[in-house]
Parts: sequence; C-alpha cells; structure tokens
Amino acid sequence: MARDARAVAALRTATARDLTARFGRGHWSSETTERGTRYDMRISQVWLARSGRAAVATFALGTRKPWAIDRSRFTACERPLYLTSMAVRPDYQGRGVGRRCVEEIIRIARAWPADAVRLDAYDGPAGAGDFYARTGFQHVGRVVYKGNPLVYYELVL
Repeated sequence: MARDARAVAALRTATARDLTARFGRGHWSSETTERGTRYDMRISQVWLARSGRAAVATFALGTRKPWAIDRSRFTACERPLYLTSMAVRPDYQGRGVGRRCVEEIIRIARAWPADAVRLDAYDGPAGAGDFYARTGFQHVGRVVYKGNPLVYYELVL
C-alpha cells in the first residue's frame, strides 16, 4: 500500500504540474501528498495502472458523496458511485489510456453494483469535461463551489 500510495501521489502531482505549465496556476495546481493518497485509499477504492514498472494512470471510486456534488443535479438512483480522482501521466495522454480507464470504471461500477457514475470536473481549459463527454458521460450541470467553477457529469448504467 505504501508503494502504491507513493506512486499515485507522484502521478497525480505530475499531472497537476503539467496542467499548471499548460494553463497557469489554478485549483488543478495542488500537489498530492502520500498522506492524502492514503486517506483516499481508506475512503474509496484507488486503482493504479502500470506499463511495466511505470505508473501511468490512476482513478478513485467510492460511494461517499464528495462535498462539491449537489445530488439534485443528477438522475435519481439508489447506488451511485463517485469518480473522485482520475489522472493519466502526461506523456501517456492521447494514447487511449484515459479511455481504457473509463472502460474499466464502467466494468467495476456494473460489478459493484452501481446504477450510475458521477463526477465533477473543473470548468475551463484545464478541466477534463470534454474528455468525459467523449467517453459517454452526460453533462448535468454547472456550479461554483468555494470559488471553483465545476461541471457535473454522469453516466447512468
């Protein structure tokens, strides 16, 4: 677990640094600590994809609603899962790794069983909203949470 927490934190941090280099400082610029990653691992399930020994992608799924999520914006369902974090190593982006992660997320959600996957993404050029829309998620709203413009996406299973 410690090795995976270190790898997940490093991957998330590399992605944040890449976004900051491309789009300037913003809410996406926060670096991830191992301690924060270990906390994520306690409250959700965190997956780590590797290519050989290199960590190339990670995502976290859980049943706990994130603070920024407003349930009223989503389809009524009994067993939603929340995608609370997803990152693909910058040099692996554009190679289909993110799409394969979404395919795995859907497979996991159906087996969980869940009836929807929900998420929020930063609204703007550094956000991943367009990616989620291309992978089948439906845009269900826009909000500003603690000064952060967010978009909500949902995939009903």
